[in-house]
Amino acid sequence: MSASRDLLERVERLNRIGIALSWQRDTTHLLETILENARALTGADGGSLYLVDGDAVSFEIMQTESLGIRLGGTTGQEIPFEPLRLHVDGQPNRTMVITSCILDGRSINIADTHAEAAFDFSGTRSFDARTGYDTRSLLAVPMLDHEGEVIAALQLINATDDNGRVVAFSDESHRLTESLASQAALALTNKRLVDGLRNLFESFVRLIAEAIDEKSPYTGAHCRRVPALTLMLADAAHRHEEGPLGGFRLEENERYALDLAAWLHDCGKITTPEYVMDKSTKLETVRDGIDTIATRVAVCQAELQGECARRQAQALARDDHAAAARAEAERDTGCRQLADDLAFLRRANIGGEVMSAADVERVRAIATRQWTDSAGQAQPLLTEDEVANLCIARGTLNDDERRIIENHAAMTIRMLERLPFPRALASVPEYAGAHHERVDGRGYPRGLTREQMSVPARAMAIADVFEALSANDRPYKEARSLSQCLQILGRMCEEGHIDPDLFAIFIDQGVYREYAERYLDPAQIDEVDPRSLPGYGRAVSG
Repeated sequence: MSASRDLLERVERLNRIGIALSWQRDTTHLLETILENARALTGADGGSLYLVDGDAVSFEIMQTESLGIRLGGTTGQEIPFEPLRLHVDGQPNRTMVITSCILDGRSINIADTHAEAAFDFSGTRSFDARTGYDTRSLLAVPMLDHEGEVIAALQLINATDDNGRVVAFSDESHRLTESLASQAALALTNKRLVDGLRNLFESFVRLIAEAIDEKSPYTGAHCRRVPALTLMLADAAHRHEEGPLGGFRLEENERYALDLAAWLHDCGKITTPEYVMDKSTKLETVRDGIDTIATRVAVCQAELQGECARRQAQALARDDHAAAARAEAERDTGCRQLADDLAFLRRANIGGEVMSAADVERVRAIATRQWTDSAGQAQPLLTEDEVANLCIARGTLNDDERRIIENHAAMTIRMLERLPFPRALASVPEYAGAHHERVDGRGYPRGLTREQMSVPARAMAIADVFEALSANDRPYKEARSLSQCLQILGRMCEEGHIDPDLFAIFIDQGVYREYAERYLDPAQIDEVDPRSLPGYGRAVSG
């Protein structure tokens, strides 16, 4: 083969390498691709690739073909050499070829290391003595980023000719290696920039989630646990090969989008007033209104005491001891009733799963009792607003507050749709905004049906519900056992709230157990009989 044709083929190969480097997404594979192609271009028997981190130069990939040595990179075999230092005792370390190459940002081409006195080759000689190798020719080339900083370096050893003899690295090999190093540095820089932006964005996403959790002490680590459970369930559905979801597969980009969406699913709560997010009792605003009612009850009791004293004085004045005793008894009965009513109102104020019709009627009856304010005016014991709040059927939020809290899902969508997500992450707003949708179309904010929701969005909806049910860091409710949480989730499945196919996978694949062991208090984890769960096995075609 003529020299010109050989050079042309090597240049064409260099172009192909540049294209391949631009497509490589994994840093480890990228580094291996750089070194292997540098060796192939130059016919080098061995070589190393180094990364620069501050003053340290670390071995990343090491290969010697004739010795069968492949260390670092995808091999999983650790390189047994400590990082090199660019400065020793405050002075530039130019005793070694690679450190000198990096410090000066220039290539070093040595035809015969045995005849080279400018550098310390004691480490090389020690390696040769242990392995029987003979290091002769050497080429070190720096890799510079877009700012002219050396970020990595190649060191190639023992160029070989067509007959396998060790020769010096030719000028053509030198120039081709520098060209490759330039392309490789660009690819590595781009990869680092992309990774840096990705890490910055992910850190910002987690910062937003943590800020939401910190905004409300009653949601604890909700925004951190939902992503974990969402991916557990989505991964289980991905592995599941039978049934209605047997064909579901979660590609890498989709999984990443789902992870980000799960972290951001409550970002709309940044616009939700704290008094709504933190409303742990029905009467709570800035302070718990039950304390105001307790003050009114105390006034009523004082009025009973005063009325009793007046009646007793009148009765004793006419020597009617029976009337005095009746006044005392009525006072005691009235005070006990007021105390009992206040205790009932305190319980009603806490909220819960459901408030009975009888309890609602009792609240309304208590409200009709009157007390005398500081102006001497008779007032109902409970205001209309207090009656409405105390009669909330489920939880602690009234209709207006529930609309405010529900608006966070719509706000999440609006916020995320304004972000310029790349095509691979375009599904983030849809995934994040659907965590309060129901498969029967009665959820919010868009009232989507099961058919209108993607599988990842349905998985997040289950994760959001189950995390809230099982959370043990909510001061306004007792921590439920695992079996209790699953019973409630099963009823929600029967009621058309969550996807029955994913609920079945949630149980069959033991996702609930894995999550419980990682995130629940051991005291919450009890025995679960899947056969007893409502909604279990009610899979639908899809």
